[in-house]
Amino acid sequence: MKYDIKDIKLARKGLDRVLWAERQMDVLRLIRGRFSREKPLRGVCIGACLHITAETANLARTLKSGGAEVFLCASNPLSTQDDAAAAIVKYFKIPVFAVRGEDPRSYYKHIEEVLARRPKITIDDGADLISFLHGTRKKQAKEIWGSAEETTTGVMRIRSMERAGVLQFPVVAVNEARTKYLFDNRYGTGQSTIDGLIRATGFLLAGKTLVICGYGWCGRGVALRAKGMGAEVIIIEVDSLRALEAKIEGYKVMPIAEAAGRGDIFITLTGDKSVIRGEHFKKMKDGAVIANAGHFDVELNLLDLRKMTKRVRAVREFVDEFTLRSGKKIYLLAKGRLLNLTAAEGHPASVMDMSFSNQALSAEFIAKNWKKLEKRVYTVPEKIDEAIAEMKLKTMGVTIDKLTPEQKDYLASWQAGT
Repeated sequence: MKYDIKDIKLARKGLDRVLWAERQMDVLRLIRGRFSREKPLRGVCIGACLHITAETANLARTLKSGGAEVFLCASNPLSTQDDAAAAIVKYFKIPVFAVRGEDPRSYYKHIEEVLARRPKITIDDGADLISFLHGTRKKQAKEIWGSAEETTTGVMRIRSMERAGVLQFPVVAVNEARTKYLFDNRYGTGQSTIDGLIRATGFLLAGKTLVICGYGWCGRGVALRAKGMGAEVIIIEVDSLRALEAKIEGYKVMPIAEAAGRGDIFITLTGDKSVIRGEHFKKMKDGAVIANAGHFDVELNLLDLRKMTKRVRAVREFVDEFTLRSGKKIYLLAKGRLLNLTAAEGHPASVMDMSFSNQALSAEFIAKNWKKLEKRVYTVPEKIDEAIAEMKLKTMGVTIDKLTPEQKDYLASWQAGT
């Protein structure tokens, strides 16, 4: 079996991590049990470009239990847990091509390694496999039955392809499932980003002014956690409705040009590029901290920062000190990469349980329906979304009421009136 990981000797430690995560992934475990019996993915080759973590290991195990042949590569050069990667290879016999800290050349080579296995279904976190299939591997795109996309940034990219009329196969937007974005994006990103911030800096957040760029579900989650820990939170937005929501929620809302001189900590979560750039770095306080929790490292314009800098040095494991020509210092966390996966361990397993259950069931949906699917973006079927919510509640020991026949009739009727 061909693979490329840091060290297979890390596998025992990684197995402990994978099995620990599994204890919090009850829904995925239920799906794996059914997949083992029914084999809905028998003979299907699946290529997945995801953060290589203990939680991802449990998704890969589930897909394999359904009969799939699975190949994994990383969706971010700094998010791979090398011990989890080793465990996936040694104990679950799933090829992995990912090394934490790999350079761009290795990163893209690993994507090519997965695509070279000629997958019929791809699973993405950021749409890198999809992009390659529409760029350097256009002929291969015709072989793809469909893809499932995990994250906001990736969905933005495939929606753009759909609008341009260039999308070559159906894609299920897993990020748009309610059991994904309402929990993974909000509570997962909220907790894990603050976790990464504190691990990287050791800061007390109480009394700090934290500027959050982007008030989507990820931004809301970080804002909620930061506010709860005593920080003053400023929201930066370009969408008037989201800005209004943030204001009504009690946050300060202003342009980044105004907030630049007021913030102690800045975190970007927009999916766009150059959200914080040279003109904003100039206004920042001495000692300001900048970080990114969006998928790609383009939200902070680091080229602008380097042009203003006379010296860079690492002062902590995930903290680089940029001394500007003016003498002011700005601190960059996690190289501008995903803070929550670089300086911390990513989302808690219990929330990834729902996200990866969506991925597993979306792969099954594609395998069963690909012949009749169009070349467009699909939302996760509502029955899948609802089934995951029901299973999650069941595993948490929660029961809820059901509508009586009379109540159903009332809600379905326009004649009942008041």
